[in-house]
Amino acid sequence: KQESRHQPEVCGLRLIESAHNNGLRMTARQRGFEVKDLLSLTQFFAVDLLYRFLSKMKAQPKHLGCVGLSCFYLALKSTEEERNVPLTTDLIQISQYRFMVSDSMRMEKIVLEKVCQKVKATAAIQFLQMYYLLLQENLTFERRNSINFERLEAQLKACHCRIIFSKTKPSVLALSIPALEIQEQKCVELTERVECLQKHSKINGRDLTFWQELVSKCLTEYSLNKCSNPNVQKLKWIVPGCTAWQLKHSYYRITHLPTVTYMVP
Repeated sequence: KQESRHQPEVCGLRLIESAHNNGLRMTARQRGFEVKDLLSLTQFFAVDLLYRFLSKMKAQPKHLGCVGLSCFYLALKSTEEERNVPLTTDLIQISQYRFMVSDSMRMEKIVLEKVCQKVKATAAIQFLQMYYLLLQENLTFERRNSINFERLEAQLKACHCRIIFSKTKPSVLALSIPALEIQEQKCVELTERVECLQKHSKINGRDLTFWQELVSKCLTEYSLNKCSNPNVQKLKWIVPGCTAWQLKHSYYRITHLPTVTYMVP
């Protein structure tokens, strides 16, 4: 019931898909790069927030960094304890973005306004966790090891980097991933469980098959050498020595950020 209330607007997603790389409008490729940055921080709620905002608001490429960081910060504040949330100034300094704290605060207000103050939505990762637990119920130890959650989560990350998957319901995408894995294993018992989950989730069989095929295509492309694997890709922010010195006393607050590389000029 919740997921349909937070779906990105299809008309907005189509505008992103049709945009040309002329610096005036954000393209699907540029959006994909921003999602990869957010996924390297394993913030699925930030990605969902980015989806919903960009489907309602026309964003220029030069503003995308501010939008992405604002979505990440809003998601962080809504999911983590206050003591684990870094200061906005620290985030901007480490990220090396060229905007002010006031710009970030203004962007946060715009994002909140466009998503109607609802930061946390029903995300695909929540469905994936639920489906995984239900599929694992009462299985033998050997059979449980046949499905690895970390692998499923990595596959979901790969799908999130493609704008096409913004158009499907989180429940459908989340079920498509383990369903594809189980289909390849040809396990009758787990196949029956997928069918049961499909029925209770009110997912059309043809829709599930359609999205399974797209997931399969996406994962095949990500397995090629020319594609980066979002599960191992790490975002590294390089900061100058003076910035590193300024941050060293407050670094303990930044517990959820990627690896920081200190570069002394």
